[in-house]
Amino acid sequence: MQDLIKKLTDVYGPPGYEETIRDLIQAEVGPYVDAVEVDPLGNLHAVKNGSDGGQTIMLAAHMDEIGLMVTQVEEAGFVRFTNMGSLQPLNLAGTRVIFKNGAIGMINVEDAFFRPNIKAGFANLYIDLGVSSRDACPVGVGDVAAFYGPSVMLGNRVMAKSMDDRIGCAVQIETLKRLQSSPHTVHFVFTVQEEVGVRGAKTSAFKVEPDIAIAIDVTPSGDPPGDRPFSVVLGKGPAIKVMDRGNISHPAVKDWMIETAEAHNIPYQLEVLILGGTDAAAMQVARGGSAAGCVSIPCRHTHTPSEIIDLDDAENAVQLLVAMLSNQTPDALHYP
Repeated sequence: MQDLIKKLTDVYGPPGYEETIRDLIQAEVGPYVDAVEVDPLGNLHAVKNGSDGGQTIMLAAHMDEIGLMVTQVEEAGFVRFTNMGSLQPLNLAGTRVIFKNGAIGMINVEDAFFRPNIKAGFANLYIDLGVSSRDACPVGVGDVAAFYGPSVMLGNRVMAKSMDDRIGCAVQIETLKRLQSSPHTVHFVFTVQEEVGVRGAKTSAFKVEPDIAIAIDVTPSGDPPGDRPFSVVLGKGPAIKVMDRGNISHPAVKDWMIETAEAHNIPYQLEVLILGGTDAAAMQVARGGSAAGCVSIPCRHTHTPSEIIDLDDAENAVQLLVAMLSNQTPDALHYP
């Protein structure tokens, strides 16, 4: 899966501009599914038909990454911007960004030498593209940038600028490829614009109308020094979500994950996330609702230019999902 993760994380794809990553994913999954479709919002639906008696299950991993949008180009060519998704200004100074047209710049803060703590939000940040005038600037108002930089292997761990949620996409692709057969019709959906309000999951779940919906996303790791106490850490297995800010996991879905992990000796952790959410929040309330849950990949430094995951956690997430989808759901999840 290492090569796939690198391929996915290196690609440009901020919210609303996911076409390049979508094309890459579509090429990966096409040979393994019964149908592929791109809906009007840009979500990619890859469907594997099941046998009679199964349920309609939707898996969702979002393709978009955190981005920046130009709000002003100053006379001297320096670019002001706003965020597309949740970002902390403190993490941005010195970061390189790339625009859709290939232009590359770096973020800095006014009076950087005298301002060790960035307190004024994005107002004091700017992008330097190495030009000397507005006329020479290769980007304009409304243009969109993503973080720039290749993924890096750190032993059994990977650091990349868009692990959220390209690692979820990688897990979903691997699950799809390894799933030999299922009693269920499984919709593997790669969603758009999650970082700006789980928008893709809203429309795709409305379209699919699943009985069961499972998001695959990252969750913060609680092991870096100074982080708020959190039980999820790197290398201890995928996290089975109990609750986050937008979703209380369906108890039967949560139990199905736990029982499957224990039956197959797959390590796992339980996750109660105080801040943040996933596509599960939108999927559980689409149309008449669905039994929703989430499998999370522990990730250090989420929503920064250098997010880190452990390959074993991703591999174990794949094994968990394949085991779940290969068998019938528990009686508690069978509805009329």
